[in-house]
Amino acid sequence: MSLFRNSYVMIHNQPQDVLKSVFGYDAFRPQQADIISHVCAGGDALVLMPTGGGKSLCYQVPALVREGVAVVVSPLIALMQDQVNALKQNGVSAAFLNSSLSAAESAGVEQALLQGELKLLYVAPERLLMPRTLAQLQRIPIALFAIDEAHCVSQWGHDFRPEYRQLSVLPELFPDVPRMALTATADSATRIEIIERLGLAEAGVFASGFDRPNIRYRITENRGNARGQLLSFIRDEHPGEAGIVYCLSRKRVDETARWLGLNGIRALPYHAGMAAEDRQRNQDEFLRQDAVVMVATIAFGMGIDKPDVRFVAHLNLPKSIESYYQETGRAGRDGLAADAWMVYGLQDVITLRQMQESSQAQDSRKRVERQKLDAMLGLCEDTGCRRQTLLRYFDEHLEQPCGNCDNCLTPPETWDATVAAQKAMSCVYRTGQRFGVSYLIDVLRGHGQDRIRQYGHEKVSTFGVGTDLSASEWRAVYRQLISRGLLKVDVEGHGGIRLTEAARPVLKGEQTLRLRKQDRRRPSRKSALAVGLPARDNELWQALRDHRRQLAEQQGVPAYVIFHDATLAEMVERQPQSLEQLERLPGVGERKLVNYGEGFLAVIREHAAPRAGKKDAVAETVRLCSEGLDPLAIARQRDLTVQTVYRHLARAIREGELELADVAEISPAELDSIQMAFDASPSGTLKPVYDALEGAYDYGVLECVRASLAAAE
Repeated sequence: MSLFRNSYVMIHNQPQDVLKSVFGYDAFRPQQADIISHVCAGGDALVLMPTGGGKSLCYQVPALVREGVAVVVSPLIALMQDQVNALKQNGVSAAFLNSSLSAAESAGVEQALLQGELKLLYVAPERLLMPRTLAQLQRIPIALFAIDEAHCVSQWGHDFRPEYRQLSVLPELFPDVPRMALTATADSATRIEIIERLGLAEAGVFASGFDRPNIRYRITENRGNARGQLLSFIRDEHPGEAGIVYCLSRKRVDETARWLGLNGIRALPYHAGMAAEDRQRNQDEFLRQDAVVMVATIAFGMGIDKPDVRFVAHLNLPKSIESYYQETGRAGRDGLAADAWMVYGLQDVITLRQMQESSQAQDSRKRVERQKLDAMLGLCEDTGCRRQTLLRYFDEHLEQPCGNCDNCLTPPETWDATVAAQKAMSCVYRTGQRFGVSYLIDVLRGHGQDRIRQYGHEKVSTFGVGTDLSASEWRAVYRQLISRGLLKVDVEGHGGIRLTEAARPVLKGEQTLRLRKQDRRRPSRKSALAVGLPARDNELWQALRDHRRQLAEQQGVPAYVIFHDATLAEMVERQPQSLEQLERLPGVGERKLVNYGEGFLAVIREHAAPRAGKKDAVAETVRLCSEGLDPLAIARQRDLTVQTVYRHLARAIREGELELADVAEISPAELDSIQMAFDASPSGTLKPVYDALEGAYDYGVLECVRASLAAAE
């Protein structure tokens, strides 16, 4: 018997039926329904949707509605394996064709394809374009072509892959088959090139926005101990959680992974210099285990579909905002809270400038790369909302500061650095515009080293005029002057610093300059559970994760293909006692309910946290609210997460102890809009409502509104 015969071949005729019965969700996210309807009707589409926004469902649902097999073009083996594993868990007949299969396994997939036993087939562009593959596809009905990671087609993109351009033959060979191009990362130039290269001039363009509100962006200076800063961040805020650490070089990857391991963190390296089998083994462990930190170069990550990555850290400056957005987007794909944390320094800027100028690329390419690095530096040195700056780069406007980045939570101090900048730039000029930052700082601070005396620079007017600032403060000044374009790195001069024309007004005193003060901020500690559950629920949370891990190990699949963390969090919060109650949770489809329902219910019954004692905690929150404290003030006073405080308040509203007006100022018109959003989301879960209202209301506020609506029924 074929291994595909126990899976679904045809499901339903309606996308909504597929969404509920197969994937376990009651409502589509914003734009998903429009995209799916458009493609089901035979239309082409360009889909721009942030990582974790639900791109996969945009082609998986039409694949199960339309006749034939959906062919998904994917650039990486790991992505294909993840997607196929997840689909099989939901009872969908899916397979992949790539170099990881033996000849016999490939033949089995091809046979299933030709016999109509598959609904989705994942292939690399090279495999798809082989004459044999194209000939086989021309013999069977094709539901659609989905081209994932479509930004790879653009020469100006950060992941350019020449083979993607050959996909332009698809409309010639399959003129009646709808095609979808999907990406999470594309500025305006990249979008235009995707449309041109893939022949999508008549396609519907669906842009869902680039904002990832669950990710907290945090960028800090390298204070000379970047690894120590990283270790503190992981220990304080993400103990026992999965994360990715990006480094610029292979050597630093190996050193960082080894050092984290010595300090009790389960960290694995990944870079192109490793043996292929070692890379694969480390990647598999990262995907299958809950608490592994992957330390990697940019060779790792594209297409990694692990939803419970709680942080992405950068120990070096990325080369562009596209790279930064793509890499940080691998955190929090499940919609739960996650961190994008970065430490960077002046040497990162110099190294990237040298790499750009020494490359063999054409001048036009180098010019674009310089502009992209300048934009990345601007994001780092910005004193305003990080999210507003990030989204502005992708031509998206955020009306108000996000309140969930370091600059919003702890606004940076600025200072009038005009005189310091004049000293710094004058020192560059007086020493001949040929020395690096460390040497210039020694001159400014009056260090009488032999090298300085050798060049006679102890006699220049700037020698010793900078004793008012420390060496690290001068490095911050030079870094910001470079990022603002007043100074530049002379690559041919071995990293020497030179003046630009933009320096003239400041040097002449015609223009003042305000810079960021050196960053001394300490990050606040988060709840032990990134999902925002009270600490008292930790026993049940861990028991559910352990049960999920055991099931995953038995089947040889990553834990998250059983259930996402978000679904487990709903189990902890609602503690269902029957299959009927469990089925109402998001992510619990028919097949998973049959396969896993009784097992998870048994864990809930055995380990459910007793509700006795929680009443006192809620009562204290209600008392403080009645005294006029807002949720943030209550959280700080009681050392709780804001999510926990809102949960207490919601419970008090449900039980009639508080009114919604006691918690949030919401006008009748606003309440009507929120209620309509809840009515359109029969599951009652907050994510679809949050998305439908475009993030206008905090999750905690929505939870309180939901409680108020329930109390009124």
